[in-house]
This record gives sequence, structure tokens and C-alpha cells, in this order.
Amino acid sequence: MHQMTADPRSRQARAAPSPRLALPGEVVLVGAHGGAGVTTLAGLLRPAWDMGAVRRPGPGQRPLRPAGRPVVLVARSTATAAARAVTATGLLAAQGVQVTVLAVIGDGLPEPAEARYRFRVLDGRVGAVVRVPFIPAFRLAADPLSVTLPRRARHALAEIRALAGEQPYPESVTRP
Repeated sequence: MHQMTADPRSRQARAAPSPRLALPGEVVLVGAHGGAGVTTLAGLLRPAWDMGAVRRPGPGQRPLRPAGRPVVLVARSTATAAARAVTATGLLAAQGVQVTVLAVIGDGLPEPAEARYRFRVLDGRVGAVVRVPFIPAFRLAADPLSVTLPRRARHALAEIRALAGEQPYPESVTRP
């Protein structure tokens, strides 16, 4: 079972998944902050591991170990979220994790200049920055996976998948 199919409240209490061979195209998604859209994006990019928001490893917590799987960091397109993305990229780098893609989730409004600047700075620290457009139908849908995606959203998802690549990985993903 992928983390994205588990109840979010039980995600933190669950043990790390047992070692197994990864499915082709698996990606690990981590939020730069709560509410970034990790769970929805994980559903759209299946097979994917929804690891929640990035945290600094503490006592009794292991660092994120994606076992070679590509890591997608997810952030909203606000100035505060961009600042959190900078911090999250640093936390992941300190754990030896390279961010393959920074997915910036649109909120329907123009991206603030401060956010654009920070995402541009991050472009040199991550593999790529991909902007996922705001999808108004998600606000009305009981199940976001039942929504017909606009062309720009489909293109952004295809770009994330292409950048993440497809390769098998021998180890499991563990959560900090």
C-alpha cells in the first residue's frame, strides 16, 4: 500500500514500508509546508509516496531516505511557501537528499515577486522547477482524481514524470 492511500492521521504512526523493489516511475513527494498539495499531487502522479511535510530529524526519527527514487518537493506559489521551500531544500540537502523537481502549485492568483525570486534562486539548487497551474474544479470535486485536468495541468504532470524518469530502485522509502 502506498502512503498516499493511508489515512493522513495514521501516516505518522505507521512504520516505514518494508523493503521491496519499486514500481517503475515511483516518485517520493514531500511538502515544503503543510497544505502544499502533496496528497493530491501524489494521487495524480501514481505510483508515488506521500511523505507529508518535510521535518528536521529529531530523536527517534530517521531522515528521509528515498532509496534513489526521485524526490519531488511541493510548495504553494506564495511568498511564505517559497521561503519554506528554501528551508525545506536545505533540510533535505543536509540529509543527503537531492530534490529532483520543485513543484510549485498555483493558487489562481499571480505569483508574488518575492516568491518568483526565491523559486528562481532554488532553480539552481534543485533539478528543475515546474509550475502546476491552479485547477478550479478541485474545489468542487469530492475526489480530485475524478476531475478532467486542463491541458496545462496535464503538461505540468508530464513534465514532472519526465524529469523524474523511470528506473527501478532496490530499497524502501523511510520517513523522518
